[in-house]
Amino acid sequence: MARHPQLRVVVLGADLSDEADVERVIGEVRRQAGPVDILVNNAGVGDQALFDQAGWQRTGQVLATNVVAVAQLTAALVPPMVERGCGGVLNIGSGAGLTVMPASAAYCASKHFVDGFSEALRADLAGTGVAVTQVCPGPVDSEFDQAAGTTGGMTGGPPQVLRITAAQCAREALAGFERGQALVFPGRAYRVMMALLPLVPRAVQRRQAARPAEQIRRTTAAAAASG
Repeated sequence: MARHPQLRVVVLGADLSDEADVERVIGEVRRQAGPVDILVNNAGVGDQALFDQAGWQRTGQVLATNVVAVAQLTAALVPPMVERGCGGVLNIGSGAGLTVMPASAAYCASKHFVDGFSEALRADLAGTGVAVTQVCPGPVDSEFDQAAGTTGGMTGGPPQVLRITAAQCAREALAGFERGQALVFPGRAYRVMMALLPLVPRAVQRRQAARPAEQIRRTTAAAAASG
């Protein structure tokens, strides 16, 4: 604020898993701020449970927030950018959207959507003056793990030694966006790991995901039997 004294910040609370609430916020943004120059689809929720053992309420919330809200906000705010010939979309995906992860089927699928959506949207908007960048972080210090019930990191996810601060993630995300990158992997070590990921056959990824999933099922069954 000291560097930009004319900057005006408007904070609007919303439940992004509720389409009606998303529409309300879109209307408020238009009323209070006018045309949007840059859309950052950062909100996201996760869950840690085998799909057959996960409650639909939580699964539905993950899909509504991570998939529907992303498309809904983009559909509402990008067309005016195209009309003006400038603007940008910064989508926060995940490394989970580029691989197979156990005990997180809905979350993993939602981030696969963000990956495909971002790549196709970037193609659709080529030559319009509207930029599209996808950021795929690994472990980041934030409230995400606590909210998802994965305080030690998501099962089958990147090693926790690759964890970076939210500030570093944001800096590298914005820097990549400003450079016009299609895909950003924040964190040097994590970036190297993700560069090697395409070399791992999908069959190997499946086996690596299945082993911890089987262990989770055995642990859950044992806990149920002893309870």
